Amino acid sequence: MDALTELNMLGLVLAAVLLGMACVKADRVNAWRTGINPSAEELPGSAFVVARVIFVTLAVIGIYQCAQGFAVADDTSWDDSELTSAVHQATDDLDGFTYFADESGNPFYFDDYASLIEDKTVRYGGGDAPEWGVDATPADGNTDTDAYFTVTADGADTAFCVYVARSRSKADDYTPPGIAGGEGTLTYPGYRIAVVTRDGEC
Repeated sequence: MDALTELNMLGLVLAAVLLGMACVKADRVNAWRTGINPSAEELPGSAFVVARVIFVTLAVIGIYQCAQGFAVADDTSWDDSELTSAVHQATDDLDGFTYFADESGNPFYFDDYASLIEDKTVRYGGGDAPEWGVDATPADGNTDTDAYFTVTADGADTAFCVYVARSRSKADDYTPPGIAGGEGTLTYPGYRIAVVTRDGEC
């Protein structure tokens, strides 16, 4: 539970206390005052009416503010269902993803697997999920051909292990046309990745 949600929960508790105070009977309050100070005069009934109106008004304001706060919290943090749906859709999208590399094997279309997974997960987060807060933490011992990433998101308690396997795909090689037209002499090697996701950390 994030800090904003905890603050909203505290606000609801305070609103409940105010409503409880508004329901206290006048006889009980006067008896309590007499027990503390026997010479104290009884409060008039109008004082209790005013106090009840104030307590109820403050409670209603507090509940309204908390409702607004929950809406803000929902838009600024992930929940488990949002992350689950986003990760599985990102997995389906990335499974079979192809890209080219230069002569040194450096990919053209993304920096690394982690950023690719994070970007795709955010893209499939849906309308209520924020466009940030997703982390794909690489496991120790990852290589260019086999890599594991633990995917988490701010506000969500669940985590997923995403496995990425890269393979050479000659069918996806790209040879741009030559300067004078016709087939070029430089071929960019193609690669394809397979992506699998399971519940829990890697």
